[in-house]
Amino acid sequence: MVQVIWLVLAVLVLFTIGYLGYSKYLSQFVELDDERETPAHKYEDGQEYVPAKKPVLLGHHYSSIAGGAPIVGPITAGVVWGWVPALLWIAIGNPLMGAVHDFVSLSASLRHEGKSVGYIVGEYVGERGKNMLLWFAFLTIILVVAVFALVVAIVFNAFPQAATTSFLYIGLAFLFGIYLYQLNLPFGVGTVAFVAAVFVSVWIGIQYPLALFPGDYPAGTLVLMSGGSWIPGASALGANTAAWIPIIMVYAAAASALPVWMLLQPRDYLSSFLLYSGVGGALVAIIVGTLLGTSAQPLVVNIGAFNGFWGTTGISPLFPLLFITIACGTISGFHSLVSSGTTSKQLNKESDARAIGYGGMLGEGLLAIVALSTLAVAGVTAGGGIGRALPNFATGGGIILTSFGIPTSFGGPFMALVLVSFLLTSTDTAVRLGRYMMEEIVGVPETSVQETATNRYWNPVIQAVPAYILITSGSWLTLWQLFGGANQLLAALALLTATVWLANWDDSKQLISTGLPMAIMTTITVLGLFWLALYQNLYTKFIQGQWGEGGATIAAQMSAAVQIVLALVLIGLALSLVKMGIENIREVRDRKGAAVADGGSVSGEE
Repeated sequence: MVQVIWLVLAVLVLFTIGYLGYSKYLSQFVELDDERETPAHKYEDGQEYVPAKKPVLLGHHYSSIAGGAPIVGPITAGVVWGWVPALLWIAIGNPLMGAVHDFVSLSASLRHEGKSVGYIVGEYVGERGKNMLLWFAFLTIILVVAVFALVVAIVFNAFPQAATTSFLYIGLAFLFGIYLYQLNLPFGVGTVAFVAAVFVSVWIGIQYPLALFPGDYPAGTLVLMSGGSWIPGASALGANTAAWIPIIMVYAAAASALPVWMLLQPRDYLSSFLLYSGVGGALVAIIVGTLLGTSAQPLVVNIGAFNGFWGTTGISPLFPLLFITIACGTISGFHSLVSSGTTSKQLNKESDARAIGYGGMLGEGLLAIVALSTLAVAGVTAGGGIGRALPNFATGGGIILTSFGIPTSFGGPFMALVLVSFLLTSTDTAVRLGRYMMEEIVGVPETSVQETATNRYWNPVIQAVPAYILITSGSWLTLWQLFGGANQLLAALALLTATVWLANWDDSKQLISTGLPMAIMTTITVLGLFWLALYQNLYTKFIQGQWGEGGATIAAQMSAAVQIVLALVLIGLALSLVKMGIENIREVRDRKGAAVADGGSVSGEE
């Protein structure tokens, strides 16, 4: 039987080669220069543009990109197709595609005043192209908010210890922000004190779990209310899970409106220590437990290596669905929004982009392999999906941590806290990014409607309301595949943007590093969204009448119809943008001497 350590070692070797070799080449290729002023310094405003130390920004960036997706995807794919296809996609795709995507998105934004990938593509293909990509991104953000709010609520319900600790370290983050930016006290001393306080909050959470409504919880859980059947979505999700969703969305909306120094930077930095401990600790525990035999059970793979092209469900073709199911962890379009939305506005110097952009994505790949390892150890052979994947991550992780002598009663909740740390930061970062997208779409507000759409307090409402409706209407059951398809197609468009930028920068620049992954991801995701729209919804449901246990209710039919329309709209927008981008590349390559020498905007201004 295969030992889990071999999965980990394979990824570590390939990721190390990628960082030491390929990322160094890419850094030279885009000509990172610490003498060039970054947008964080050039436009420092104390609100959005705030220079951050590399470890602080790496913590924010890593926390923001690594949500529940790199956990749900690998676990679900491992159940359906086996661990070998999942491992290969993560180990090879991440350093050659995902890390490249994140790095070039960040680098391009640095040369365009910290603007988003939508703004950048508009510089070269025109206003219409910019608005198409920004609307694509904004629609994807709504799906991200819906999925992440849902999975946070699921984890809070499965592990109420995580709810207590989450509120505590949010409070600690406020205090740390004041400590650093208002009182200007020593960074190192504050780090030690507040990181210690974060781990104390972990212990407090385990001792005093918190739930909103009754359920099957650990002894001593504080339950605030009774009943709960009246809450929207309670019949499908359970009262406690359904009740957490609006609270999480309100938190995300409020956090997205605050200055980055007040919550986003200090919270992400502090939580990064929890995340590094969870991911790094699990990886080391697998090695220690295997070599020394100290784990509670043998750390071997207890799931199938390959379950066939059609998977355990019999109707899930490995190509293209594997590459949509595992999005984050290998390559994710959401990361381009983080890289070009918040991270580029906080980068202290250009050379930091290598560790934060390329290295941060490798870090998420390590989270993905940890998730696959927890599945392999736990031996889950049926189910999958959001509801099963997230609790099993904590359960399997708890088993792995027994290699250090940590009992599963502590290891399981700790891994749940690690997961929630990823999820919460990604959720409110997504809402903040959605506001950025709308601000770039509108430009200078000229009407009251435009002012409302871009307002930092009202814009989160515009995102949260449709996201909440998507969840509580029952469509949450199939949100994952739509999210995965949209997310991967956005990655293809971000790579298209980088390719267009490089082509306009210098006609001697090679376009293979970004152009080939762009072509691969466009093909995969368009086929995947067509499968979702035309087969899983139109043919299976409307033509064959296979609606599942709930039957052909009005809500189910509306949900299926919305998914069909959304998938086809996203495909249309993407293909139109690809056509515009290719036409621009051909035009600029035919027009010698018209490229931008400094890699900035087409006007030559930075």
